[in-house]
Amino acid sequence: MAFPKKRLRGLVAATITPMTENGEINFPVIGQYVDYLVKEQGVKNVFVNGTTGEGLSLSVSERRQVAEEWVTQGRNKLDQVLIHVGALSLKESQELAQHAAEIGADGIAVIAPFFFKSLNKVRAEELLVGMRDKIPTFQGLKFSDTDLLDFGQCVDQNHQRQFDLLFGVDEQLLSALVMGATGAVGSTYNYLGKKTNQILEAFEQKDFTSALNSQFCIQRFINYVTKLGFGVSQTKAIMTLVSGIPMGPPRLPLQKATQEFTANAEAKLKSLNFLSSPAIKDGSLRAGS
Repeated sequence: MAFPKKRLRGLVAATITPMTENGEINFPVIGQYVDYLVKEQGVKNVFVNGTTGEGLSLSVSERRQVAEEWVTQGRNKLDQVLIHVGALSLKESQELAQHAAEIGADGIAVIAPFFFKSLNKVRAEELLVGMRDKIPTFQGLKFSDTDLLDFGQCVDQNHQRQFDLLFGVDEQLLSALVMGATGAVGSTYNYLGKKTNQILEAFEQKDFTSALNSQFCIQRFINYVTKLGFGVSQTKAIMTLVSGIPMGPPRLPLQKATQEFTANAEAKLKSLNFLSSPAIKDGSLRAGS
């Protein structure tokens, strides 16, 4: 992450890119999406054009437009808008990073090219060594692995707390908080942000029993849908179901979530008391397939 205006704390929703049924980006609902995250989920930071947002299935022009819309709609509502600029072409990444700065995004995030890639494997803890000397605006990292040894060493190195260390495995957030994570980026925070904020609040108050209970509750849902087959397509279906905002289908080669998946996910959400909308509880909203 780079060029932030302020330190990043708390939850960051890895945003979905809403699509129409014919696969075009549904820009008009992004403003509604912003309001839903802030008012219903208590999430005021977003991570745009990442995996959950199908960023690598969008053209460079579309990625620019999506970034612009989130910055515009989030103004005076969101705390931070981070734009993912990773691409297979480093030149495209540079162009997207420059564009993010020009439109007033609060920061960028990037993954290295992953088709043609370096043969040198680098652990996250090694990546942080001397990073500020190489990239003065470097602010931190999103750690999306279950290797808590590597993550713990990142925290251990960060004695001066100069970096934001965000955890990206939603079902293990509490473990990362104990290790010293400063925040978290995740797709489930789109619709489970309110419940996940309870983990952060309980942890801050040193009420570890409540924090653990909330984490276990979230794990029950994630464990259940993972066994059904849980990815970007299914996340879009769940978000449509919970929020009522039409997220549409994914782009090919991804396939739309089945009606069976959506019905099973809805039943599990209800059993865990995660659904608050009367319309959804009555079964009048469906993600479709």
